[in-house]
Amino acid sequence: MVELNTLVGVLKAAGEDTRLRLLALLAEGDHTVKDLTEILRQSQPRVSRHLKLLADAGLVRRNAEGAWAYYGLTQEGDAAALAQWLVARIDNDATRKRDRERQNASRAAQQAQAADYFAKVAGSWDELRALHVPESAVEAAVLEALGGRAVDLLIDLGTGTGRMLEVLTGLYKRGIGIDSSREMLAVARAKLIAASIGHAQVRLGDIAELDPAIGPADVVVLHQVLHYFDDPGRMLAQAKRLLKPDGSILIVDFAPHDHEFLRAEQAHRRLGLSSAQMDGWAAALGLRVALEREFPSGSGADGLTVCLWRLTATGSSNTQLDR
Repeated sequence: MVELNTLVGVLKAAGEDTRLRLLALLAEGDHTVKDLTEILRQSQPRVSRHLKLLADAGLVRRNAEGAWAYYGLTQEGDAAALAQWLVARIDNDATRKRDRERQNASRAAQQAQAADYFAKVAGSWDELRALHVPESAVEAAVLEALGGRAVDLLIDLGTGTGRMLEVLTGLYKRGIGIDSSREMLAVARAKLIAASIGHAQVRLGDIAELDPAIGPADVVVLHQVLHYFDDPGRMLAQAKRLLKPDGSILIVDFAPHDHEFLRAEQAHRRLGLSSAQMDGWAAALGLRVALEREFPSGSGADGLTVCLWRLTATGSSNTQLDR
């Protein structure tokens, strides 16, 4: 039961036009202060002040990443339930609709920036990745994580040049790779043909808006994909929609780091993903982290550590490994 003083404080924090609009935006995914100022058409100090009041009341959470900070709706507890209740009741408001249109435009612009980058580097993508991650060790671990499982359908989201379809070719009966970059897919198709991999195909598509009819899949792979999105939790929710009830999501991405240049030069949005964040995103989807491994770069403090996670249903009998 919520104490009266706590409830009054939460209601006061939420009971203002701009703060309600912020709650509604954050209910649909994480945003930076910059994103929110552009969507709301308000100044940075004003938006920051409202976010602080919401955070102090436990309605939103803040996650600092280098020079940026991401805000999202609190996922658990009475404050989270109240925020969702309030947001549901303003969904058809005219101002809310305009905010959502601006939010969609902001996300489209970010995805276009990433697409431009991928188009430029498609031909040398595999070599570029090999510069900063121990690819052979990670790929061996990916194989081990799925070894022994019968995989009728594997879906690789953000497939890029199709490398995961190549690496895992012996484990699945049918593979589908989806990517929004035509240039990347051209490289992927050529590689699959050269390797005589006839049981996999790649498709052009927006992995942020997936058709569940593509599945259901035994395994969904997100290999070096999530750091290109402001809200990885939203992307994981898309991946879950494609899964069989006993399916697994396999994720490879960077651990938290402070290399700001990757945002400007390589279109990264998040500076790595932490274990705590992955646990939270999984729990919000009714999943759990069944496997986690880290692969340091070997380049000292300036190197990038790569992480491997496998997410499964909370009731799954999969054994917890390497946490």
